[in-house]
Amino acid sequence: MSEASAHADAAPATAKPATLSWRRVFYWSVRRELWENPAIWLAPLAMEAVVLVPFVFSTWRLPHALRTIQAGDTKHAEQLWAAPSAAAMAALVMGLFVALLYSLNTLHNERRDRSLLFWKSLPVSDRTAVLAKAFVAMAVIPAAIVVIAIATQAVMLAWSTAVTLLSGLDPQLLWAHQDMGMMWTVLPYGMFVNALWLAPIFALFLLISAWAPRSPVIWALGLLAAPPLIERVSLNTTHVWQFESERLFGGFAEAFSVGGLAKVPLRTLADLDPARTFSRPDLWIGLVFAGLFLTAAVWLRHRREPV
Repeated sequence: MSEASAHADAAPATAKPATLSWRRVFYWSVRRELWENPAIWLAPLAMEAVVLVPFVFSTWRLPHALRTIQAGDTKHAEQLWAAPSAAAMAALVMGLFVALLYSLNTLHNERRDRSLLFWKSLPVSDRTAVLAKAFVAMAVIPAAIVVIAIATQAVMLAWSTAVTLLSGLDPQLLWAHQDMGMMWTVLPYGMFVNALWLAPIFALFLLISAWAPRSPVIWALGLLAAPPLIERVSLNTTHVWQFESERLFGGFAEAFSVGGLAKVPLRTLADLDPARTFSRPDLWIGLVFAGLFLTAAVWLRHRREPV
């Protein structure tokens, strides 16, 4: 028998199963979260729709305000910022609420409906699953908020421009007092800073979600409320509450007010001070704790059973 015939008669070698790269698995893990949680973008969209309705009705006063500004009285100039700022703030608040609820429930929901048994059977590690959920809370939701807020402000600007033109006024008068370029630069920057600032909160909530036997929202509220209450009753001080408030809401002040003091809102790009923001030790300490909480959440997901 020839050597060729011997090779032909030999059993074919078993092909090695194709393996997906970590990036591919991570990408599809994030896609899975978006499929299963449409409220990530539907809730902010609904909030912006609520904001748009009164804005449309309020524009009947816009021609009068512009004529007043044209005459030299600038007391109405601040009002032209009110609606776009309200749209951005509404999207930010709703996005924060959605991200916190998502972080608190996502790992617990896997265990509650026993889908954890199914997802653990897939070639997706606990680390990848937890990091994908953290990425949704800390990056995807803020990015969605930025897109939705900017789109809403663009609709507002287009509607206001149409009202201005129909009133026989120069739209340049409107655009001069609605610097959308500045706002659309500050908004992504602010959301990035706020996401970094809130990273330990999101990570802590993911950890609670992985551990809580039931009702992770109740456990989270208890964890946040008990220490300041105990301090207040026993020592009559509020240091813990001030610390928690700074971590929960300080990101907004740091990102959208002059000097991070929550006293004067940003009005120009010159008001931004990223060097001061990113040199704050408490920002980086918070990121270290975020890493520790996420590591603990990965460990718990590997060991917790369905509820």
